Amino acid sequence: MLALLRPVWALLLGIVLLMAGNGLLSSLLGLRGSLEDFSSTVMGGLMSGYYIGFLASSLLTPRGVRSVGHIRIFAALAAMATVAVILASLFVYPAVWLLSRIISGFCYAGLYVVAESWINDRSSNETRGRLFSVYMLTQYAGLIGGQGLLNLFSPAGFESFALVALLISVAVVPTLLTAKQAPAVAAPRHVGLRQLYRISPLGTIGTLAIGMAQSAFFSMGAIFGHRIGLTTEQVSLFLIAAILGGATLQWPIGRLSDKFDRRRLLTVAAFASTVLAIVAMFAASYSLPVLIVAAFLFAGTSMPLYSLCVAHTNDFLKPEQMVAASGTLILLYGIGAIGGPFTNGVLMEWLGPRAYWGYLAVGFLFLAFFALYRMTRRPSPKPQEQQPTTPVIPPEATAPLVEPVRD
Repeated sequence: MLALLRPVWALLLGIVLLMAGNGLLSSLLGLRGSLEDFSSTVMGGLMSGYYIGFLASSLLTPRGVRSVGHIRIFAALAAMATVAVILASLFVYPAVWLLSRIISGFCYAGLYVVAESWINDRSSNETRGRLFSVYMLTQYAGLIGGQGLLNLFSPAGFESFALVALLISVAVVPTLLTAKQAPAVAAPRHVGLRQLYRISPLGTIGTLAIGMAQSAFFSMGAIFGHRIGLTTEQVSLFLIAAILGGATLQWPIGRLSDKFDRRRLLTVAAFASTVLAIVAMFAASYSLPVLIVAAFLFAGTSMPLYSLCVAHTNDFLKPEQMVAASGTLILLYGIGAIGGPFTNGVLMEWLGPRAYWGYLAVGFLFLAFFALYRMTRRPSPKPQEQQPTTPVIPPEATAPLVEPVRD
């Protein structure tokens, strides 16, 4: 294991710090915005700004990497991300925060692009799977750590913003000091949306729906918690439970999908997410322990759905199409993610904070029924014919859109 991690340990350390900063910043802005009496609609719009930047970065960052290289882009994006945090702390106005979120989304997506292409270049066919599993665990560890850091300082002060800026700044140091030669980069490829829909309607529509749901779940979670009267510590516990749920059940559900009809498992998981969202909606007013457990299980059943959609799409692709299709699925997720927080915020404004869960329940119910419909239109591949599932965190935390050039 030490030999496996030696080429990328500095990069993984940087990713832990970046993920901690990103997780902390999202929750911090949700709590601070609520304390400033920003409406749910305004907060939803601000949180959608992150995905506007994310989508723009997925299109523009690969060009920048090819022009000036990984190291310079990595350092420049980290500097811009730090500026975005300081900007949000100094000027607590919705327009400034929207700009800050767009910049943050652009920078973080670009940083993940660089990191993942770097890891891909430093691994062989034999070690790539294990290395990316470690990378995924590193991401989860950073996200959980970020929610824990939420308790260190009051969200009403400057200190937590300064901590995020510190984490981002420190994250680039080990990477830049140990970087010797960055990989060359090829242009990203994408399968057209119409072509992708013809290949896999469920993978296409499912990814779009999951983007709308998952972006709202994580972006609006702290706002929901504050709206129902949770303390900062309780909000932190709620979000940590959700991240742990996703981390715990990603691999078991992925392995099950390789052994059974993938569409059936996707349908069951989507229905389970719907039921758990409804349970959480009613528990929100009566029982914090039930809410925490429901959030754990909800994230556990819903977060693997993106991986299942990607794997289901791959079942109908030729091997040479898979990388290009993955890029298109990430773009689809980003498109859906832009609308998720804003729509959720509008519903919370109209119907109250419990609409946070109602929106999620409807989204996954739609996905479940669409999967059932697709099962009537085309037979499923046999389990032995399916492509293996690769567990991945939904793309707001990862964006593998840049490919290294190999000799």
